[in-house]
Amino acid sequence: MERTYLLVCSRYILLLLMGAVALLERVGGDPRTQIVKVMCGHQLEHNTTIYVPNFVATMENISEQMRTAGFGQAVKGSGLDTNYGLAQCYGDLSSLDCVLCYAEARTILPQCYPNNGGRIFLDGCFMRSENYSFFEEYTGPEDRAVCGNATKKSSAFEKSATDAVNSAVAAAPGNAGYARAHVAVPGTNESAFVLADCWKSLSQNSCRMCLQNASASILGCLPWSEGRAINTGCFMRYSDKDFLNKVSGSGSSRGTTIVIVVSVVSSLVVLGVGVPMGVYIWKQRRIQKKRKRSCDAQKLVKTLNDSSLNFKYSTLEKATGSFAEANKLGQGGFGTVYKGALPDGREIAVKRLFFNNRHRVADFYNEVNIISSVEHKNLVRLLGCSCSGPESLLVYELLPNKSLDRFIFDHVSNRCFHFSFPKNITDTNRGRVLNWDKRYEIIVGTAEGLVYLHENCKTKIIHRDVKASNILLDSRLRAKLADFGLVRSFQEDQSHISTAIAGTLGYMAPEYLAHGQLTEKADVYSFGVVLLEIVTGKQNNRSKALEYTDSLVTITWKHFQSGTVEELYDPNLMFHSCHNGNPKNEVPRVVHIGLLCTQESPNLRPSMSKVLQMLRKKEENLPAPTNPPFIDERTMELNNRCEDPSHPLNASDSASIATFEHSSFYAR
Repeated sequence: MERTYLLVCSRYILLLLMGAVALLERVGGDPRTQIVKVMCGHQLEHNTTIYVPNFVATMENISEQMRTAGFGQAVKGSGLDTNYGLAQCYGDLSSLDCVLCYAEARTILPQCYPNNGGRIFLDGCFMRSENYSFFEEYTGPEDRAVCGNATKKSSAFEKSATDAVNSAVAAAPGNAGYARAHVAVPGTNESAFVLADCWKSLSQNSCRMCLQNASASILGCLPWSEGRAINTGCFMRYSDKDFLNKVSGSGSSRGTTIVIVVSVVSSLVVLGVGVPMGVYIWKQRRIQKKRKRSCDAQKLVKTLNDSSLNFKYSTLEKATGSFAEANKLGQGGFGTVYKGALPDGREIAVKRLFFNNRHRVADFYNEVNIISSVEHKNLVRLLGCSCSGPESLLVYELLPNKSLDRFIFDHVSNRCFHFSFPKNITDTNRGRVLNWDKRYEIIVGTAEGLVYLHENCKTKIIHRDVKASNILLDSRLRAKLADFGLVRSFQEDQSHISTAIAGTLGYMAPEYLAHGQLTEKADVYSFGVVLLEIVTGKQNNRSKALEYTDSLVTITWKHFQSGTVEELYDPNLMFHSCHNGNPKNEVPRVVHIGLLCTQESPNLRPSMSKVLQMLRKKEENLPAPTNPPFIDERTMELNNRCEDPSHPLNASDSASIATFEHSSFYAR
């Protein structure tokens, strides 16, 4: 009897122990940054030089509110360039988790650019931006349910889920728009869990009507185990899994839980209860591993502060004249870059990052440490960083002639950022500054930089955003590839590191865009696009009329097949051919190489070292290119993904999502 009693007690205490450890792991909460849906507007922004600063200012205003209230709304600007923004975390997120979720949303929403509106639903928060006041909207044509398809549930679960949804809908309007519910499934150990949340800008009546509409659509997902309603004014989710954060609290809650766990363990030892400890030891090892990572982060912060890579925030603030408007080089959705001068006379470019996550400081330092050791004549040198001040800053060498796209593209079509040219380079002659010899030198230099990243670094680096605006030019118009491998942290089992933004529409390889398959051949594809742009003076990802047409790659392929490639040559290029020899043999060869790089199959594309060989050995015969991908750019919208959140293209893993970005080195 006594042995049976001890066995029952031990099992009961073990269950309590496991529950306490599980609570310990979850007490910090889950920011739930998984993407449910991104919906971009259909109207292009009106004026980039006004719209982008307005958008950035709106997001900064909202950021301050989110840190304190978990909700923010702001308005900046006037007329067609006005920006209205709103963001909100769902009611069960702690302040810390809310900041993390909002930071994730804010990195994704700018990808709707150049459209002037968009909304993003994450599992933990919502964000929207428009050029009109939408704050009181609670319904719209894009309201819908997103159903999971992992498991079909029983009729008993359907009944419990329906009851839980109805309970949340009834309770939320009178509870500041937020309610959570769970209803047990009779005869099982399951429950149905529900969250309902209205935007705080809505009235109580509007909230009620939004949730009623949402519940009507979300219940249509049954009998599937997951359902989400993404409505104009509210969000709702049901699941057979408990996705809700149990504690919205501070670190003190975690400390209390640790005491409880220790007390239970001590009791077990004192009582001498023969509890199988394997599960407990495994859990404790996970906890210790997390603590070790935290300690490692603290050590790395100290290392950074003591290293030559570290710049004091005050030093960079002074170097840029307190980030004076007159020193601004460019601005985009992810950062602003300022020119500056250090006390030792070095000219620098300081990138002011908009999105700070102090919890990633260890990853941030690791990558700064790796990239700062990358030295090549055709790569922009990262001099260091600062993460000890109120915001994170990156410090680069300053390139006086800025980026290649400012020379080869029509100024009107270059809408991503704005610079002033040197006084001796005007809008009418800047394209003529780059004769064919200079362009060929830039092509070869860029290729050399990519070969170094792919093959000659200690760590393979895949750039993922090779484009003309990331090729900077020094005082002698020599190419330096910028913006490689700095924001995304990488795991030990990965073979490369890469930037956080997956790429720019028009330059992304089809296999990466469609399936998330990332190899160095993605950079080869982007490089091929740049080759064609340098020859033609036309940008691949947007026509002058701002309407979707055949891509430059497709147009070049058609001319190549018909033998009329010379019709595509940049008139400025031909102007210089009259004075600098006839490049009639070199230019078609470069076009041929560009088409080899942009073939649809990555296996057929040459490596960058092979490309460099083709460029240098001009007498070498080239293989015939196969067709490039005939991609209709209208199908490349983020909001055209499958409705199923479990679909690979809706997963939050960076390896399975191809995201888009329309900025430049100096504007990210």
